[in-house]
Amino acid sequence: VQLQASGGGSVQTGDSLRLSCATSGRTFSDYNMGWFRQAPGKEREFVAQIARGGHSHHYAKSVAGRFTISGDAASHTIYLQMNSLKPEDTAVHYCAALRTTDWSPLYWGQGTLVTVSS
Repeated sequence: VQLQASGGGSVQTGDSLRLSCATSGRTFSDYNMGWFRQAPGKEREFVAQIARGGHSHHYAKSVAGRFTISGDAASHTIYLQMNSLKPEDTAVHYCAALRTTDWSPLYWGQGTLVTVSS
């Protein structure tokens, strides 16, 4: 399984960004998928997850109502639409393929940096 995240950048408070995670083969069909992030000096934390096939989603409280996770099975791509960005969203964001049993991360992509300035 290969995961390639992209779409990070430097934005202002209140701006939007869309992160993409290109996956290999049937990843989105075979695995639940998720986004995580790691801010400087902090541990990696959960952001959002989507069930394989895209029929259910779950978000961290800190991003609920602002971020939307989605997937496109045809292009094997997972997205994270991030709206109303805040400085505390600044972090390296990672996509991951998750186990279907307990939603724990199984495969990681490389990160993409999101920087939000006030």
